[in-house]
Amino acid sequence: MTDTPVSEMSFEQAMKELETVVDQLERGDVALDASITLYERGAALKKRCEDELKRAEEKVAAITLDGDGNPVGTTPVEGL
Repeated sequence: MTDTPVSEMSFEQAMKELETVVDQLERGDVALDASITLYERGAALKKRCEDELKRAEEKVAAITLDGDGNPVGTTPVEGL
């Protein structure tokens, strides 16, 4: 695990660390207290990934097309 706050991670960083957390939990060789900490970190990482995916989907959905179907710009999406 890194010391980077989850809220400051890119999608790629969060996904990579989440995979590491899942691997450690699946092996089952982590003490109970450490497992709880890992699980909590994993839950936060999962939420970060979901939030980043949602943000990306909203940006893609906001792309406007001209009459020929070519992208011409984006429409601002509230909150981005």
